[in-house]
Amino acid sequence: MQTTTVDIPTGDGVADACLTRPDGDGPFPAVLLFQDAFGPRPRLVEMAERIAARGYLVLTPHLFYRAGRAPLFDLSRFGEPDQRGAIFEKIMPLVGSLTADVISRDTAAYLDFLASRDDVRPGPVVITGYCMGGTNALRAIEADPDRIAAVASFHGGRIVTDASDSPHLGVGSITGEVYFGHADADRSMTPEQIATLEKTLDAAGVRYRSEVYEGAHHGFTMADSAVYDERATERHWAALFDLLDRTLPTG
Repeated sequence: MQTTTVDIPTGDGVADACLTRPDGDGPFPAVLLFQDAFGPRPRLVEMAERIAARGYLVLTPHLFYRAGRAPLFDLSRFGEPDQRGAIFEKIMPLVGSLTADVISRDTAAYLDFLASRDDVRPGPVVITGYCMGGTNALRAIEADPDRIAAVASFHGGRIVTDASDSPHLGVGSITGEVYFGHADADRSMTPEQIATLEKTLDAAGVRYRSEVYEGAHHGFTMADSAVYDERATERHWAALFDLLDRTLPTG
């Protein structure tokens, strides 16, 4: 397989992205991979390649492209307490800038880019998202349910808030399937918030699975972080590939 950098025109500029393509001529079903807060980096390429090995073309857009091309942050000293706080000071305003409207417009651009390619199979895509990427994946399927067959959100945070535009309030538009793999004892997605999310999904009649990964911390899939949990990550792969096999089979 091959991973290259591509540029995607959007209404607000040009988004840089990683495109991971399986060997062969295709056309391939497409998967969008939505980053966590630390942005595109080798770990996300590794994850995209594992998905591509199953026959999917994977696009990993840089969601913070308005602030510049990736990488935006030097993560080499992220494990040091004094450096960690400084990095978060840079990251959090960018996370907050990704409103529902921004995500809707950007996702439409990513989908248009995929639809324009001869090596992408026509039809809906699946999005897998991590941390803030999981939350934004949910916003994306709410905004464009006809073009997104399913979404997987892993250790997604702040899916349920007190705000009038909380992501969980828009699930009524979803026609596809959603999977949630929650981190245990996640302050950004508490047991009470998970219960509220599930109640809302039930009331809207959405097809979904919502599971708590016991003992796993927020960010558990990221092998380049201190919270990486190999067992939980392998469980995540099993859940993701089950979703892909059912909603976007390669055959």
